[in-house]
Amino acid sequence: MKIVKRLRILLFAGALIPFQAEAQQTPPPAEALTLDQCIAYALKNKPSVQQAYLDEQITEREIKAALADWFPQLGVAANLQHYLKMPVTIFPNEAGVLVPRQIGTVNSSNLSLVADQVIFNNDVFFASRGSRYVRLQSKQNTYNEKIDIVVNVSRAFYDVLLSQEQLKILDQDIIRQEKQLKDARAQYEQGLVDKTDWQRADISLTNVRSTRKRTLEAIRPKYVFLKELIGYPAEKELQIAFNPVEMQHHMLADTLQPVSYANRIEFQQLQTQKQIQELSVNYYKWSFMPSFSAYYSYNIVYQNNDFQQLYKQSYPNSPIGLRMSVPLFTGTRRLQNLRRAQLLDKRLDLDIANIKNRINTEYEAAMATYRSDLYELKTVQHNVQVAEDVYRIIKLQYDEGIKPYLDLILAEAEIRATQLNYYNALYRVLTSKLEVERVTGTINVAAYESK
Repeated sequence: MKIVKRLRILLFAGALIPFQAEAQQTPPPAEALTLDQCIAYALKNKPSVQQAYLDEQITEREIKAALADWFPQLGVAANLQHYLKMPVTIFPNEAGVLVPRQIGTVNSSNLSLVADQVIFNNDVFFASRGSRYVRLQSKQNTYNEKIDIVVNVSRAFYDVLLSQEQLKILDQDIIRQEKQLKDARAQYEQGLVDKTDWQRADISLTNVRSTRKRTLEAIRPKYVFLKELIGYPAEKELQIAFNPVEMQHHMLADTLQPVSYANRIEFQQLQTQKQIQELSVNYYKWSFMPSFSAYYSYNIVYQNNDFQQLYKQSYPNSPIGLRMSVPLFTGTRRLQNLRRAQLLDKRLDLDIANIKNRINTEYEAAMATYRSDLYELKTVQHNVQVAEDVYRIIKLQYDEGIKPYLDLILAEAEIRATQLNYYNALYRVLTSKLEVERVTGTINVAAYESK
């Protein structure tokens, strides 16, 4: 296989050797993990990241193997030969008449030491020029994997956090409604209220407990999914923690920054592929160039009709010289490969134009979604405050006998709904802000790796 073709195949392998893959998983920390700690743990322990590091090392070895043709090639060859029927050569005799004669010995043996040194070869030359782009492509593949990890782990973390906060709201609601059920039953037994108040309180409490049970069951697979994403041991218990102040900081995003294609790793990968494809076009353009190499060999020849005496006498020889090879006609293969490489180069131009359009669309959509989600969060925050005030007033009026119990149940439902809506809105803001960072190419992977 030609060296350039081997290097082109390596584009999809992975690349740079300075990074070393972790052979063993880092022991999980005993304390609860924050979002940044989860991402940092995933970047070290996720199997896909470790595979990317191994791919980098594999690719580096492949590159070095492809470039090894620049070094002298040494080899040893040996053979042992016995003629069952001697060959015949036609020689003229003294009278000029052609006479068949047998020349040579029945037994012969050769031992050769051969050295070749490439002076110029089109395959090795372009393999050398393309190796740095192969390394760059592999590094970009690994970086793209890390970006996916940051995005996916963050979303899974926010999802678990949302469910945890929902459980807290439902727990508070259960405590509140248990007290109201106790009060309603006591008032009913004293004859102060109708039986329906106690029954409604019991129905409302049962519904909230059912909702809590459903939420509790739903959170368990979310924890398992988060552990899978970060490479956490399945048999270990994972606990997460968050700082409300830091979480507020995580919501903020710069919506005035312009779109930048160069920041997107997908655009960078296409640019690198474009550079490699241009090298491929030049390779086929230059494939008519001759190849030059130097060679040296030392041969020890043994010849004797008596096999037992074969190795008694040797006849060594040692040539040295230059070799040139020129491809004159290849059945239009060179021309067809050149046309194909040029078409692939044009196709990459269209891919670049297409990804620019896609980045623009993603940018506008992400910015619009983030702005609307942030506005909704502010609206829901206001509704939570209003719902709490309404519940407090209606509770006082119910205790004084002014408001019926149905109004109190509705107020409780409103405060629970607004609180749940708040955390749903918070989750949407955090995920939409994460999408803004992804489409603008501003996710700082190095900041997580340093933790």
